[in-house]
Parts: sequence; structure tokens; C-alpha cells
Amino acid sequence: MKMNILVTGASGFLGTHLVKELERKGHRLVLLNSKICDLIKPDSLKNFNSIRYDQIFHLAAWTQAGDFCLYHPGEQWVINQKINTNVLSWWLESQPQAKMISIGTSCSYSPDKILTEENYLEGQPIESLFTYAMTKRMLHIGLMSLQKQFGLKYLTLVPSTLYGPGYHTDNRQMHFIFDLIRKILRGKKFGEPVVLWGDGYQKRELVHVHDFVKITVEISQNFENEIFNIGAGKDYSIQDFAKIICDCVGFDFGLIQFDTTKYVGAKSKCLDTGKLNEKIPGIKMISLSDGIEETVKWFNDFFF
Repeated sequence: MKMNILVTGASGFLGTHLVKELERKGHRLVLLNSKICDLIKPDSLKNFNSIRYDQIFHLAAWTQAGDFCLYHPGEQWVINQKINTNVLSWWLESQPQAKMISIGTSCSYSPDKILTEENYLEGQPIESLFTYAMTKRMLHIGLMSLQKQFGLKYLTLVPSTLYGPGYHTDNRQMHFIFDLIRKILRGKKFGEPVVLWGDGYQKRELVHVHDFVKITVEISQNFENEIFNIGAGKDYSIQDFAKIICDCVGFDFGLIQFDTTKYVGAKSKCLDTGKLNEKIPGIKMISLSDGIEETVKWFNDFFF
């Protein structure tokens, strides 16, 4: 069935890949970004009421990777709360028939609990990411509250770190995997020292953006009023990732330095994907080595 779909954050990393998949399936799309629609303004979405939407993908958020959250906690709270409140208010008032699919964040989980969906609102997120994590929790609470009182339909999808070709090409801070690729490529091409933050033993989980989009589209068609973790279900150390990248570019891993004085965020972060595997059995994902090789090639071709 062809649907009318509105997407916020449509020009972002996830948004561009999601849009391509939705277009491939023949859906009719309205694509929003901050230049087209300033979601901080309460009435900005009223300009898009001429269409009755079947689905709304809410991807927009005000944040960046790295230590950005350390320096902008107040702004993150105010800006993201405005964005989310305006989107949810418009949904209730103007598009209550639509299913709202929003993106959560793995940093909403408390580091001392199992990262399973039942714990998304339990405990306290890591301090350095606390404000952004709580705005995403509040978004989920808003969805549940509107569903409870007014019967609206929603999904919250929580990704592990997304990677793949087509990442942001502006000057914003990069997620760790792209930063590793950039540093190691520059070490190979220009002989620059490769210095990674932390001791290299902190662990992270990746999910390829193509896999995330594929799963997202399937879940959005078949489920409602639930929260899903979407990840690979396995994490690796920063050293593991660096070794794979070094193999791809032909750089000596032994030349890498580790700066333990730098910010590293959570020591480990791996989503429990038991619910996803139960609801959608037999999911096949791009292997980590193939995904990183593809991403390194794109990064090299685009930036160098």
C-alpha cells in the first residue's frame, strides 16, 4: 500500500537513507529539515496540513556526536523539548490518524542496567549525556501519554551507533567510527600521528544504516505502541574497530597512540536485541568487516 509520509530531519544521515528506501517503495513523501521548517516555532508544521498522513517519521533532534553534550546541556534541553513538544502537539491536533515513528537513543539507558526495552525509562543515564538522554525519554513518555489518552499510534526505535556511507559532510563532530576512519586515513596518507581517545578498551556497538532502515520500515508497517532496540547485538572495543580499519587502509596498528585523558563517554554500550529477534526472526545484517570496508571506501573517495 502506498502511503503519505512526512519525515522530519530528512536531510540528516539517517534521514537521507530512510528517504531513499521509502521512495524506492513508491510512497508519497513530504521531507522537512531546519531550512524548510523550523520545528522550534510552535506553528511551523501547520503549513503541511494539506495532506492527511499515514505515517510521520520524527528524526529531527538538536545534537552532535563526541563531547558536544558536555558543553550544551541547557540548550539541548530547551531546543529539543520545543522540537518534540511542537511535533507531538501538531500530531495530536492535526494528524491523529497517522502513526508516529520516533527515534530514541541508546544513551537514555542507565549504564548499570541491562539495555533492554523494559529499562529504557529506568535508572539514570550517564552524566555526560544526561540532558540529551532525558529529552529522548521525555519524547517516549509523550508518545505513550498521547496513546493512552487519545488512542494515537506510535513506535519508538532505539538504534545503536549508525554507520555506513553518506555521513554528514559539514564541520560537525563525528561519531566515533567516522573519527577513527578519518584519523587512520590521515595517518596513512599524510603521516600524521594517530591519537585515539581513551585506552581503546571501551566498547561500542554498530548497526549499518542500511540495516537499520530496512528493519525500521518493516517494523513501522507491522507493529504499533511499542519500543524496539535495533542493533547488531554485539559490541567491540575501540581497538578492535581500529584494527579492522587499519587492515582496510594498510596502516600499522602499532603506530596508534591512546590518550587516556580524553573524554570517552560510556565504557560499554550494547543493546539487548532479544525482542527484535523474537518479533522479526532471521534478520540478516551486513557483516562488520564488510560494512567498515564499504564505509572506509566512501570516506576516502569523498574526503580525499
